[in-house]
Amino acid sequence: MTGTGPPVAAVRKAAGRLVTLGPGFGFLTVFLLVPLALVLSYTVFRRGRFGGVVHEPTGENFTRLADPLYLDVVFGSVKLAVITTLLALLLGYPTAYMIAKLPAKWKVIALVAVVLPFWTNFLIRTYAWIVLLNSEGMLNSGLKALGLGPVELLYTDGAIVAGLLYAYLPLMILPLYSAIERLDPSLREASANLGARPARTFWSVTLPLSLPGVLTGCVFVFVPSLGNFVIPELLGGGRRIMVGNLIRDQFLKARDWPFGSVLALAVIAVLVLLLFAQAWAARRAGRDA
Repeated sequence: MTGTGPPVAAVRKAAGRLVTLGPGFGFLTVFLLVPLALVLSYTVFRRGRFGGVVHEPTGENFTRLADPLYLDVVFGSVKLAVITTLLALLLGYPTAYMIAKLPAKWKVIALVAVVLPFWTNFLIRTYAWIVLLNSEGMLNSGLKALGLGPVELLYTDGAIVAGLLYAYLPLMILPLYSAIERLDPSLREASANLGARPARTFWSVTLPLSLPGVLTGCVFVFVPSLGNFVIPELLGGGRRIMVGNLIRDQFLKARDWPFGSVLALAVIAVLVLLLFAQAWAARRAGRDA
């Protein structure tokens, strides 16, 4: 068969892909790639005298990242995000493990209970923590009754971590549950038949095979915790400035869009590195399995 054009079947296949993938790619292009390109382009320009962007190339925005003032904000944000992620892992793994062990009908109920907080407005949930943690809140009232209070709970780093943990714990539980649920039960049975204790089976079989879920959950919790600015503002009382607050202030208050873009680019770079690390670890775990 000869001809200058592609086969009809190939054309139809390409058209079908365009119809199904086109809207999604168009949405990502307009609302993700274009704004991201604008942010990247702002990083090499200078701030105007009254804010905004002056299209004069400069590298000063990147050197400002080394300022101790901003480094302190970055390291403080990373510390709180790491603490939140570790606590989410410590709480989320046993929760996901127990959900995976439940009968089928109870699994659905448990998973609905996990995602139930997402059905409530994020700000309302955050303000609820203010009610709980303030000096006249339920927790301090209980401590007073026990003769242990009042204790300063609100407007502290602990309050920020508690708010972040509450907000993003489901994002740790769900990928962990998915990873544990997919494990072949015969592997754990074989380990038990070979004389391994339950703890040894967990460390040698369950945990290594569920490592992709662990890494995915850590990324899902760490990244939004690092960039969150609502919880530090409300539960931290503005005493703790995190990267998200700094980026917001550069764009909306200082109107220093170039430096705000550099900070946003730094957060994006951290996200990309974490995603590459998660993909590499998942491939390695798949080969080892």
